[in-house]
Amino acid sequence: MADGKPDLVAMWEVHLPDGGHLIQFEHGTTSGKRVLWVNEQEVIRRDWMFKLVGAETFSLGQSSAMCTIRIEAVGGFNYQYTLEVDGQPYKKFTENKSKIMKSWVLPVDGTMYRVVLEKE
Repeated sequence: MADGKPDLVAMWEVHLPDGGHLIQFEHGTTSGKRVLWVNEQEVIRRDWMFKLVGAETFSLGQSSAMCTIRIEAVGGFNYQYTLEVDGQPYKKFTENKSKIMKSWVLPVDGTMYRVVLEKE
């Protein structure tokens, strides 16, 4: 759990052409709270959600990639959290990106820059 985010249940790092994006999701199963953080900025907050399963959809990055976090019950009071990016499961999205893009992070005059090139 992260400091200040006691109900943090899932984290993903999504790399898009404009850089990396850290997605954090809080789910309070007793309070019904859902909070979505992107790059440490609160994007969505829903308090007192009585339906604990469902989905949260949001856009990400300059390309406005459509993302969906799915919340599913897996027995008792256990939940599974999955991320879809542009309609693809997170794992498939990252595999496809690594097939078509190559990226590096380089220091230039003390500042870190990310370089992304298409492989073709």
